[in-house]
Amino acid sequence: MTNIRSGGRILIDNLVAQGCDRIFCVPGESYLAALDALHDTPEIELVVCRQEGGVTYMAEADGKMTGRPGIAFVTRGPGATNASVGVHVAMQDSTPMILFIGDVARGDRDREGFQELDFAAMFGTLAKWAARIDDAARIPEYVARAYSVAISGRPGPVVLALPEDMLRDAVEAVDRPRVERPAQVPCPREIAGIGEKLRIAERPVAIVGGAGWTADSGAAFARFAESWGLPVAAAFRRQDAVANDCAVYSGNLGYGPNPKLAQRVRDADLLLVVGARLGEATTDGYTLVTPDHPGQTLIHIHPDPNELGRVYRTDQAMCVDMSVGLALETLDSPSPRPSAGEEAHREWLEWSTAQKRDIALDIGQVVMHLRDMLPADSIVCNGAGNFSGWFHRYWHYAALPSQLAPTNGSMGYGLPAGVAAALRFPERQVIVAAGDGDFLMNGQELATAVRHGADMLVLVIDNASYGTIRMHQEREYPERLSGTDLVNPDFAALARAFGAWAETVERSEEFAPALERAKAQRGVKLLHLKTDVENITANTTITALRDRVKAL
Repeated sequence: MTNIRSGGRILIDNLVAQGCDRIFCVPGESYLAALDALHDTPEIELVVCRQEGGVTYMAEADGKMTGRPGIAFVTRGPGATNASVGVHVAMQDSTPMILFIGDVARGDRDREGFQELDFAAMFGTLAKWAARIDDAARIPEYVARAYSVAISGRPGPVVLALPEDMLRDAVEAVDRPRVERPAQVPCPREIAGIGEKLRIAERPVAIVGGAGWTADSGAAFARFAESWGLPVAAAFRRQDAVANDCAVYSGNLGYGPNPKLAQRVRDADLLLVVGARLGEATTDGYTLVTPDHPGQTLIHIHPDPNELGRVYRTDQAMCVDMSVGLALETLDSPSPRPSAGEEAHREWLEWSTAQKRDIALDIGQVVMHLRDMLPADSIVCNGAGNFSGWFHRYWHYAALPSQLAPTNGSMGYGLPAGVAAALRFPERQVIVAAGDGDFLMNGQELATAVRHGADMLVLVIDNASYGTIRMHQEREYPERLSGTDLVNPDFAALARAFGAWAETVERSEEFAPALERAKAQRGVKLLHLKTDVENITANTTITALRDRVKAL
């Protein structure tokens, strides 16, 4: 008896074989055969979104949380171009993701048919691998390879184009088994070498981040760092790699870090970098840690050999995954234990405690109320904008996954990521933090959240401005505003129109009672926080920026 199936059926069967349990999509006529197969596949939940950017943001966030590729389906042309933003996030954030794109029929290729694009060319520099499946019998091969590429080395996105007639072909195919990430076992000699360098170092600092961390690997690294009294700094938007209650956790690098932590990194004679690429944001434009880092020994541990030595001169490079913490735990720590880590942790606790300010609505106090009133393991999701700085500074992140934030600085990410988090962890509190400009880039996904019963709290921080650009504008061209003012809707009314519960908050004393009312609701809750653009960041004001320029 032959096992003849359509290409669409083979594709979905092989996603099931790889452990896929959720697909994010905007439906399209170019992959109807795959949608038809999903009709008879209860193992996979289909999450229908309202714009393809939301699709790939959700899939990327799902990949961050699970360590397996998040799966996205979109149609050709406009669908693919809209979806490209999430592919860019997945690439820069080192997140496993697979984007399937319905495509023109094979016989119509290269005629510039309806919505036709060359996807291998378009996504060639955005993804780890971009290809087209022309033979339905080879779908299992392509899907298995896509999973392997997405999860191996430095994880990232894969893009596969699916000609619509190929998906309708009825053929025999041999399914492939589940693909796992290859094991990367630390070399005992290399681990011993790290111990030797740490023992002679006087001011060592660890920087953690990147992909592949789990709650277990983060806990193992924390135990190692605590035993050595080693200050641990988190790379930009990787603050959950190690739970922040670790006794030597020292805060985050990136935009607006604690000046004491930044100075500690500058003064370090040894940097133990685990998982992080040391990108532009983490290193303040490659100045906090320079590519040649004179006077500093650099030990760089990363799961992809292509990252080691790519930008930074390394004194010791190890190609290994984040389970390296278990091996580092075997090193005998010096006695008595150094106190630098505990001192750095105290400095972070002081830095991450918001002091009350005499302003109408103080977002620092908002975050402090959230810390007091919501579970410590809440998952905080945000896109890009100055509003995120209050959360990066004042929220204390639990073990991974508890922070979903794009290291590539992509606006509009927070709400779709929150939907993905609420569906993946329905028992946990999900907080979406969004600026007004940030929120309206994907606010339509409130419809997806409500339809799928996502239980989440959305905070829209509204200062009627593209605040980050306004900040830079005031630094470079003070008092010459151009293109940064916004006219906004009533966000609470907008949320209610989608079926969410919502209130507006304009003063600090109103927030805690409003949050209590929100906690009593199920489903999507939105608090519209109206703030003054004068308080442009957690660290400064527009007036202070202008005064600084005038003093030059």
